[in-house]
Amino acid sequence: MNDSGDDPPSRFASGILLAVVGTFLFALKSIFIKLAFAAGAEPTMLLVIRLAFALPFYVGVLWQVHCDPATRPIGRPLVMRAIGMGFLGYYLASYLDLSGLQYITAQLERLTLFVYPAIVAILAWLFLGERLHRRIILSIVLCYCGVAIMYGQERLVADGTQVTWGVVLVSGAAVSYAVYILLAKPTMAVMGSRRFTSLAMIGSTGFIGLHFLATREVSQLITASPVVYAYGFVLAIVCTLIPSFMINEAIMRVGATRTAVIGSVGPVLTMLLAIGVLGEPSSPWHFVGMGTAIVGVGLVTRK
Repeated sequence: MNDSGDDPPSRFASGILLAVVGTFLFALKSIFIKLAFAAGAEPTMLLVIRLAFALPFYVGVLWQVHCDPATRPIGRPLVMRAIGMGFLGYYLASYLDLSGLQYITAQLERLTLFVYPAIVAILAWLFLGERLHRRIILSIVLCYCGVAIMYGQERLVADGTQVTWGVVLVSGAAVSYAVYILLAKPTMAVMGSRRFTSLAMIGSTGFIGLHFLATREVSQLITASPVVYAYGFVLAIVCTLIPSFMINEAIMRVGATRTAVIGSVGPVLTMLLAIGVLGEPSSPWHFVGMGTAIVGVGLVTRK
């Protein structure tokens, strides 16, 4: 009898299943944000509710890491740096993303965010001296051709000014997250991913809390519909925490490459869900734009 766990075939199959389910749950995020907006939420309120549900988990992880005898102590500068990274990666990027979703479809939002690896490549070339190989240049061109195709289609069926503003906001979110990716890696390498992520998320909760207190009334949280809180819970737990663990475990079981390939269908799942659940308009050109960008991202993320 084998007591070592799953045999290799079942381990591989379970890894694929985890990647598929995790990708599907991530794809639901834009759909639930749109549903929350329809129920009366606005970006700042929704972020406060979402992060409040997730905060106890990150505090618990940070405490567990702190109590581990093997954990090396870190200085205040590293703690502050991690919190600063939270401002970029989890507060600013999330706020701009949700704000942009007020003006554009979930389909266009997900695709615009999806091209952030291309933005990382451009920023690394501009500021870190990394070379832009032909494959990377082709990838960037394809990514933005895909976004441009879908953007053009959306302008045909919606207010052009609002669509443009929505894309600008979500593009800002993608840039903010790309900067976070570039700056976070050295800090994460020193303190470990769990401690870094927990500090960044706790910091981002503080930032969005201050933002809400400066721009909104606390009574808005008290009078918010229970449905909005339900959507906030789903966004925090079902669409963020659970799939993040699933994707990380999938990487352990089947590797980063296979997991990334499966993850590339996330925008397609969001598109299908947006059409089926939200009734968003679509056309063959939407799928052409989506496919073009997915090929581009596939090129930039391939080793």
